[in-house]
Amino acid sequence: MIVIKRDLCKGCSLCVKNCPTGAVKLVEKIAVLGENCISCGVCVRVCPFQAIVRETELAAGAVVCRSCPIQCEIKAGYEGACRRYSNISGKLVRNRELMLVNPRAQKAHPEVPDQPLITGVGAGTDYPCCRPAPHIVGETVDGVDVVTVVTEAPLSYSGVKVKIDANHHIGEEGAKIMRDGSVVGMVDTEEYGSKMIYIGGANILSGKSGFAAARTIVEIANEQRVILQVDKGAKLELQVGHAPIIDGVTEKKMRVGCGSATVGMFARSMCQAVDEVIVLDHHIIGLLSEHRAGEEVGMVWSGVVPNGRKSTRGRYFGEPGHGWGGTQVEAPLQAVKSVDMSVAKAGMKILVTETTGQKGALLEVQADGSVVEKPVTPEVQAIVDLISNNCEEARVSAVYVGGTGGSARAGVTTYPIKLSRAVHAGEAKLTIGGAPTFILPGGGINFLVDVEKVVPKAFTWVPTPATVAPVEYTMTRAKYAEIGGHVDCIKPLSSLKEGK
Repeated sequence: MIVIKRDLCKGCSLCVKNCPTGAVKLVEKIAVLGENCISCGVCVRVCPFQAIVRETELAAGAVVCRSCPIQCEIKAGYEGACRRYSNISGKLVRNRELMLVNPRAQKAHPEVPDQPLITGVGAGTDYPCCRPAPHIVGETVDGVDVVTVVTEAPLSYSGVKVKIDANHHIGEEGAKIMRDGSVVGMVDTEEYGSKMIYIGGANILSGKSGFAAARTIVEIANEQRVILQVDKGAKLELQVGHAPIIDGVTEKKMRVGCGSATVGMFARSMCQAVDEVIVLDHHIIGLLSEHRAGEEVGMVWSGVVPNGRKSTRGRYFGEPGHGWGGTQVEAPLQAVKSVDMSVAKAGMKILVTETTGQKGALLEVQADGSVVEKPVTPEVQAIVDLISNNCEEARVSAVYVGGTGGSARAGVTTYPIKLSRAVHAGEAKLTIGGAPTFILPGGGINFLVDVEKVVPKAFTWVPTPATVAPVEYTMTRAKYAEIGGHVDCIKPLSSLKEGK
């Protein structure tokens, strides 16, 4: 349960602003808890004056929710922080029934083939926009008359999002990315197990570094090697389909999960080899004995405190760096911040490893609370190998991002908005170089495409500057006529095959 120390409270209201259930109020400039407090600990973590503490005593009538590491203590008639579970007469009940069917699911259009009749690669461009696309072809597919319209469209609204499988810290989010001194992109938000960068975009393409950006987008999308420099960060050597090279070091493994997830997945094996495990990770460091997974396999907290900022049970925030697990820990002894010898015992064995299992060390607790490094035993090495063997190979991948506006729609139809609506409804399928796309919701036609699924070397660029992408729209002939397509320009597919 949560307890407020009134003599320490300064009435700053941070607890009020951050409470997920609105359980904290200020009364005469002192924080007061309501009955709907679920002891989630948010107020404890944000209070700058240590005026709020979480005690082990369970509130009367509360049930502990174990659906996540927070472990809310939910009283009868109330719900937890995530609003998923309520305490109904002493039993936790999911607030929403299991949904068997998605009511928003769109109806499939099986009459429209997944693949275009032809790709736009090599199609050329009929500029300006008022002209029909260079190739509009028709063919009967499974008894349905189908049309594909193709063009190689110059897209100034374009870029490439690059996924770099690596724990290595490459730079701060938002940092500029340079190529030969020209700004071509920025560091994006990190995704699970990968660093993300974005190259291009309309503003960069139309700026002073537009030519360099266009060339970089195309070379990455065409799976060529490029060398980039992050401002105040790492040097990147990237090629789609290959391992990333960061500051001259080739990344080998993509992490199996964060430190907490690694502990959760392998707790049963870990507890048989050592007394404690610290899995270093720049995101979440895992501590086996304190973790819920440790409790699940019969462990209690060992007294070891890892080098990180505590999040929840057995989970600690790491600090990004160039050390173990992408943290600032350069040597295994640094992984241990302290050892509480009122709980710990001399001789306890601690495994320190990473989420990729590329490094591992065995530590032993001494009588004075210090730790020393010991040779790794076969049993301990087997745990490190288990983690490593469950990691994928590190590689670079990318999605080309574009928006098809004027030229890429007007050459298809005299009523462009109808084409946009047909694409969003699934009645017309947009492909890029023969590859399927993901269409972003909302207005316009903004898409993502995996460059490794596109016809090889499909992208080019023009010094407007813009990138040029092979665009294909495929739909039934009836739909093409309905949206105002250039029906009189349709040629049979056989005419292209016969070179006519």
